[in-house]
Amino acid sequence: MWLATGGCAGPHLIPVAFVSDNDAIVTATGESSKTVRRIQETKRARVAVGTTSDVVMIDTVLDGLVPVPEVATGVADRFAAVSHDPRKMSGYVYIRLLPRRIQVWNGFHEFSGRTVMLKGEWLSGPVD
Repeated sequence: MWLATGGCAGPHLIPVAFVSDNDAIVTATGESSKTVRRIQETKRARVAVGTTSDVVMIDTVLDGLVPVPEVATGVADRFAAVSHDPRKMSGYVYIRLLPRRIQVWNGFHEFSGRTVMLKGEWLSGPVD
């Protein structure tokens, strides 16, 4: 996924692997990274998964930064299966993000009605 954060120092965008954990999106990055500093400042991030013609965009809020020794074993195992294993590297932290707004896009025919979650609640019909 692409993970975008912002703050006083401006926007920052990185590609990262992720896994889901119940309602949360979980990724990991360096604990002293620009991403972590900016998400600590704003408590928000935007996630994009897919291509420019078939994408899911997710506005999230920070659920927490989880030190590597405190992450659930199942989450850590699933993350290690799709990326590096922070348990075997120093200086990493897991980031838990909660979706608040989800938009889908599969071309101009879906320009309206692309918001499928708003304020953390799934919608039953189009909003846009």
